[in-house]
Amino acid sequence: MHRKGKLYFRYGTMGSAKTALLLTTAYNFEERNMHYICMKPVIDTRDKTNVIRSRIGIERRCEWIFQDTDLYEAGRQLFRQAGAIIDWILVDEAQFLSASQVDQLSRLVDDYGCNVICYGLRTDFQSHLFEGSRRLFEIADTIDEVKSTCNCGHKTIINARIDANGDFVEEGAQVEIGGDERYVAVCRKCWRNKKIEQANRHALPLDFEDEN
Repeated sequence: MHRKGKLYFRYGTMGSAKTALLLTTAYNFEERNMHYICMKPVIDTRDKTNVIRSRIGIERRCEWIFQDTDLYEAGRQLFRQAGAIIDWILVDEAQFLSASQVDQLSRLVDDYGCNVICYGLRTDFQSHLFEGSRRLFEIADTIDEVKSTCNCGHKTIINARIDANGDFVEEGAQVEIGGDERYVAVCRKCWRNKKIEQANRHALPLDFEDEN
């Protein structure tokens, strides 16, 4: 009988404990002797070793995903090394995957019946979808939001990039790795209000004509 797997996308803003959720899921799989593997795009250079590490201090070894990694072939190789199909593949920072890599993961699910859970951000600091996230929204079997709360009490939606003064940055490269010193998760209303406040603060004073 053909195994039936699923492609999952679990997304949330920065600080919503997505990585901690991945790691506790891995721990639960270990407790039940279930076969799993963790993977992570190498673009996240905050950790110099191939581990997935949460802010709460837990970590697991992972396989690097490079920009040119064919995840379908990488998965097949991992299955051969393990001597069996790996039941669960857990992918951290999935927003950094290319659309093609997401498609390759979906082929693993469909051809081998394994389950792939991708954890990642939905949008960048300008509120635009990441390539990997967009593709996951398009083809994932199951999509779940990992919710967190803004300081005002509303749900966070925006991963705002901040400068040394705490002001929101509105221009720059889509990918810039950083933690609490570089990003803050806020709701849409607080994001908009902060941008308005900054624009008013930085506006040049009006020039008045000399009455003479």
